[in-house]
Amino acid sequence: MAITRYEPWGLLTQLQRELERVRDDVGGEGSSATAEWAPAVDIKEASDKFILQADLPGVKPEDIDISMENGVLTIKGEKRTEAKTEQEGYKRVERTYGSFYRRFSLPDTANADAITAGSKNGVLEIVIPKRESVQPKKINVTTAE
Repeated sequence: MAITRYEPWGLLTQLQRELERVRDDVGGEGSSATAEWAPAVDIKEASDKFILQADLPGVKPEDIDISMENGVLTIKGEKRTEAKTEQEGYKRVERTYGSFYRRFSLPDTANADAITAGSKNGVLEIVIPKRESVQPKKINVTTAE
């Protein structure tokens, strides 16, 4: 039976190291991207494409920036506040405003040159086609007589 040293703070130290690593990875190459909120995103895969849908109610399409670099799709933008007067007497404000920032690593099968995006009813839809060469091909079996 091996003797192990008891370290009461070992798990906390390990958690702290992991959180620091994740924080460093999110920023990328020294960038300090921050966001005030993050939109909910659904990602679906079809046989010929990937579909990414992000809930962006109240965000104008011209306030959204989508870019693709080194296999990473980045969505960022800003939801602007409406002009509020102090006389309205808000008791509670739950709607989020401010900048958002999301990044997604895409597989090698994604065709970055043919990505399209559209917005309808507050939902941003990004279609990422798969490359032709990686799509499965159906091979018919014939009988030899």
